Order: sequence, then C-alpha cells, then structure tokens
Amino acid sequence: MKITVPTLLIDKAKALNNIHNMLEKAKRNNVRLRPHFKTHQSAQVGEWFRAAGVEAITVSSVRMAKYFAKHGWKEILIAFPANVLEIESINELASRIKLHLVAVNIETVEVLAKELKHPVKLWLKIDTGYRRTGIMAHDHADIDRILTKIEASANLSFEGFLVHDGHTYKQTELDAVQTIHNTTVYLLHLLRDRYKKKFPNLQLSLGDTPSCSMLENLKGVDEIRPGNFVFYDLTQQRIGSCSFEDIAVCMACPIVAKHPERHEIILYGGSVHFSKDVLLQEDATSSYGRIVNLKGTSWSEPLEGIDLVSLSQEHGIVRASPELFSKYQIGDLMGILPVHSCLTADLMRGFRTTEGEAIEHLSGIPEQELTF
Repeated sequence: MKITVPTLLIDKAKALNNIHNMLEKAKRNNVRLRPHFKTHQSAQVGEWFRAAGVEAITVSSVRMAKYFAKHGWKEILIAFPANVLEIESINELASRIKLHLVAVNIETVEVLAKELKHPVKLWLKIDTGYRRTGIMAHDHADIDRILTKIEASANLSFEGFLVHDGHTYKQTELDAVQTIHNTTVYLLHLLRDRYKKKFPNLQLSLGDTPSCSMLENLKGVDEIRPGNFVFYDLTQQRIGSCSFEDIAVCMACPIVAKHPERHEIILYGGSVHFSKDVLLQEDATSSYGRIVNLKGTSWSEPLEGIDLVSLSQEHGIVRASPELFSKYQIGDLMGILPVHSCLTADLMRGFRTTEGEAIEHLSGIPEQELTF
C-alpha cells in the first residue's frame, strides 16, 4: 500500500476488539447495544458490527439513515431532533424500515402526527445536565402535552426516554463520570415511575462513550448507544475511556518541509484533514495530534519530545526535539493519532485499513446514490 497524500488508517484488529468489548459489557449488564454509527459512517465498518450480532443502530441524520438502510439495516434510530423539513425522506424511510425518531418540542410532534404516512417509534429526549437540547427531566407538564399528542396520532407510538450525557466529555475523573451517570439514571427512573402505568413498556436509552467505556455497571437502562468507542481517539484517552493501545485510527501524512532553525517539520495534513479540535497540555501548549511510529499493520504509542502543535488549512506544523527532528526526512510518512476521530473521519471521506483495504465513508457518497 503506497500512501502519497494524507490518509486515515484503521487498525481493523483494534476496532474489532473495541466492538467485542462493548458488546460483552452490554451482555454482562443485560442491556441492548444500539451503537451510534456517526463515528465511522461506513457500510463496511457497519458489517463488522453486524457480524458481531448487532441488529439495530443509531445515526445522526436522515441522510445517514438512508445510507445504512440501503445497506440492509432494518431498525434505525435517528438520535437527533427530527427535522420536519425532511418529512418526505422520513416517510420514505418509514415505509421500508423500523424507524425511530427523537422529539424535544410539541411543535415537532404536531407536524409528525399530521404528516407521517407510516408507523414510527418516537423517543423524547431528556436533558439531565448537558444543556444542549432536550426536555428538562422535571418538566412534566411539557412531557404530558407531548405524550397526549403522541397517543392521539395514528402513526406515532411512544418508545421511551432518551439521554445523551455529553458533559462526560469534559471530565477526566472516573468519579465525575460516575456521578453524571448516576444522576441521569435516577432522573430517568423517576420519569419511568411516573409514566409506566400508562406506558408499561417504555424504554430508557443512554448514549455516551465515556460512561459506557469507563463504568462497569450500566444497569438501570434498557439500551446504550455509544459510538466513538469503535475507534476512540486522544480525547477519549484523556478522559480515561481507553488506553493509547485502543485507538484504532491514525493519520498518515507526508512530510513536505523541514526547518532546522526552529526544529519544525511541515506536514501535508491540516485542518481540512484533522479538524481544529485541540487538547490543552499540562504545560499550557496545544496539541492537535500525537506523533507515533508507523510500523507493520499498526503503530507505536505516542512519542515524547514531538507533537503536532499547529494546523492551518493544508499545513500541519510538528515541533520536535533535536534528536527526533533528525530522524525524519522530506518524503517520509508521519503517523498522528487524531484528537477527535469522528470529525477526522468525516473530513477524510474514507479510510484504508493497515492491510490496504479501501473503506468508504458516507461523506464521499453522492446523494443520488442514496436513493432506493
């Protein structure tokens, strides 16, 4: 496999191990794993999950749902507030698969109730502390109004309450993640207790990679929806979700220039490849990726004394110790672990396994190819 431009590599063995570990944790806790596919957005990677026994998945857009439905997935949850402007595509999907949607406001539910032509399962998104979007867990009046509207609809059925604890991504201590998780489960149980008489089969769904990775006890909900765990990244390693050895993706970037006077190496690989996500280091410097040695079908742990310190559109600037600076030459490939694998994968529009297999990504698929 000859690499001549920035290329995102997958260590398939690591990804398969990450999938296996999360499935085993779900089984130990007697919860359903409905993995979020927004990290990889790839039909081929999706097949690795299917081969492991996964049957129902989570996505973040109608476009993504169409892509995976075309590749044979029959039960899909779009875990993003339903976009009523896409009602035609929603109806097309609902005619072919078991479709789950998410709502936050009664206005959305009113449109769905009026415009849906096929049965859809509806989840209410609850805000238990993240403060991005969702109904506050104590807002029973709002929940009551929405549930009344759902009950009156011919094609909507209430599935349960759904949460994304995105604020776990800002933690670095296990106790903090545990506290967030415990609070969410407690609030979800209060809701279930309030509504279970009318909806005895209502489900509780929780999805964030830090809690699903770091905590052993995930009992108390019916399903988990982590996504980033398939690849992990430096952010997840910083939080404590994984070790460096678990990170299953790595950028390979050509070296195009060197500046000995300042010990800087210039990469063909910038923000249009990595994104601008950054980690603040203990010495207050910024890191846009950690440097590794590419070797065989994988890579080393991050090297000390060298770091990706700056990104512009196409350029990456690596600052190295004099010893490490001398080991790299123009024309070499440098390996870099990404800060955020989801965004890097989306920008790169495709992968290669370390064995050389080309892996597609949804962002590289024309819209017309997603039609049934």
